[in-house]
Amino acid sequence: MHDQFDVTLEDSDLLGEVELTTNLIIAASESDDHLSPAEIDQILGVVPEPRQES
Repeated sequence: MHDQFDVTLEDSDLLGEVELTTNLIIAASESDDHLSPAEIDQILGVVPEPRQES
């Protein structure tokens, strides 16, 4: 008999967010001071937008 509640759930977006959060926690715990916004961006893999000249 098949159990309708026996399912495997995997949310790839959630797993990615957990990984990013874990990376931030590890970096913060290894740092002697607060992480700068630039350090946080680097950990999260944020790429700054190129400046546009006016």
